[in-house]
Amino acid sequence: MVPVSKKVRVGIIGTGFISAIHVESLRRCADAEIVAVSSRVVTKARDFARRHGIAKSFGDYRQMLRLREIDVVVVGVPNDLHCQISVDAAIAGKHVILEKPMCLNLDEADRMLAACRAAKTLLMYAEELCFTPKYVRLKQLLDSGALGAPVWLKQSEKHDGPHAPHFWDVNRSGGGVTMDMGCHAIEFFRWMLGRPPIKSVYAQMGTHVHHDKTSGEDNALLVLEFANGVTAVAEESWTKLGGMDDRAEVHGSTGSAYADLLHGNAIEVYSAKGYDYSVEKGGSTVGWSFAIYEEIWNYGFVQEMAHFIHCLQNQQAPEVTGDDARVVMEVLFAAYESAGTGRKVSLPFRSTAAKPIDLWRKPA
Repeated sequence: MVPVSKKVRVGIIGTGFISAIHVESLRRCADAEIVAVSSRVVTKARDFARRHGIAKSFGDYRQMLRLREIDVVVVGVPNDLHCQISVDAAIAGKHVILEKPMCLNLDEADRMLAACRAAKTLLMYAEELCFTPKYVRLKQLLDSGALGAPVWLKQSEKHDGPHAPHFWDVNRSGGGVTMDMGCHAIEFFRWMLGRPPIKSVYAQMGTHVHHDKTSGEDNALLVLEFANGVTAVAEESWTKLGGMDDRAEVHGSTGSAYADLLHGNAIEVYSAKGYDYSVEKGGSTVGWSFAIYEEIWNYGFVQEMAHFIHCLQNQQAPEVTGDDARVVMEVLFAAYESAGTGRKVSLPFRSTAAKPIDLWRKPA
C-alpha cells in the first residue's frame, strides 16, 4: 500500500452538497488536513476554498493530483465522473475515498479496482450507513445474539427528491432513486449480515410524480434473498413530502429491533418558509419536517472519515471497500433487470449495459 504522511493530507474533488459535508467531517478528524479542492468551474473551487479555509484551489482535478503533499482524494462529483477520476488518482499514487454509487457500469467498476490494485492504493467506499450510530448499535444487537438468528431485514429512505440537477439526468446518474438511495440499502444489508452472498433480487420501479424532471424511477421496492436464508426489503422514494425519513428493522428468531434515524432525536418543526439544512436530503423544509442536531455525526459521516484516515495511517483494509462497492453495482444492475423483465434475477449477474436504467427502460 502506498504510504501516507503522519497527518493524512486530503484533496477534495467537487464543491457541491456532499463535499461540504466531507469537509466538515474531516475537520473533526485530528489526523486529517485538507490542503486543496478542485472543481471544473474554477470560480466554484475558489469560492469553496475561501469559505472553508482551504489553501489551494484548482479548476482541473488532474492539476491537483500533481501535488506531492496530497495522500488521498475524496470524490464527491456526479456518478458519470467517478471512474476516470478514480483511475487518474490511482495512477498519480493517491488513495481514493469515493462517494456512492461506485460508477455507471460494471466495466467501469472493474477498471477502477484494477487501477487501484496496480497502484497499491486503497479504494474506500463512502457508505455512511455502516457508520451511523443507531445502525451500528442495531448491528451490535444482532451480532450479540440478542435477536436470535436473523430472519428478515428492512431499510427505507424517503424524501421529496434529490438536491442537485445531475441526479435527475439518467445519463449522468445511471438511474433514479435506486441508484441514488437503493445503493445504501444493499450495502447496509450486506454489512448487517456479515456480507454473505446474495442469491437473487426482485424489484419493482415506477415514475409516479416526477415525470417532468426525469425518465428515472422515483419509487422502488427491492427484495434481496441471501445465501444464508435471510430476506431483505428496501423501500426507496423521491415522492415523500415533509422532509427526510430513514429507518431500518431487523427481525430475528427471538427478537426484533427498530432504528429510526430522525424520529426520537430530532425537533419536529413546522415552517411556512422553510430553513437551511445539511444532511436532510429532501429538497424542501417547508411545512412539517424533522430538524436533527449534530446531523453529520448522527448520519455517521464523521466516524466514516475518521475510520478511513485511521486505515490509511495504519495500512489497514477499510470496513467498506471498492470490492464492496462493486458488489453493490452488480446488485443494482440485477435490480433494474428485474424491474424491466418482471422476474426474479439470480446472482452472479453480468451485464454490458452502459448504465443500470438501460435494463429497465431500453434506450431508443
